[in-house]
Amino acid sequence: MEDNLLNVLRQSWSIQSSSKWSDGNPAKGQCGVTSLVVQDILGGDIKKVFLEEGWHFYNVINGERMDFTEEQFSSKINYQDIDSNRAEAYQDTDNAQYSYLKSQVDRHLRKAER
Repeated sequence: MEDNLLNVLRQSWSIQSSSKWSDGNPAKGQCGVTSLVVQDILGGDIKKVFLEEGWHFYNVINGERMDFTEEQFSSKINYQDIDSNRAEAYQDTDNAQYSYLKSQVDRHLRKAER
């Protein structure tokens, strides 16, 4: 499921889900919105780590760290697993970006199930 979800996220990310998106780095700026959509689908907790660029959000599901946007960074992340929540992750996005990504991911997942 995780590999399939990562592929679906890669197909779904765009400038409409993050203003930092680019062809060269499609995961850039997608961490907050992605962590929210992943939690919608897989449950679990949202965690964060402070990086040079600011807070970076990711998911922990059944005790396993899942960072679907780590590929945006060129260096390895020293995860701190600081507790976070939907409200904090939402501060990294907005309703239009969240709604767009959620609808795209849902559409791709439904298409993959056929």
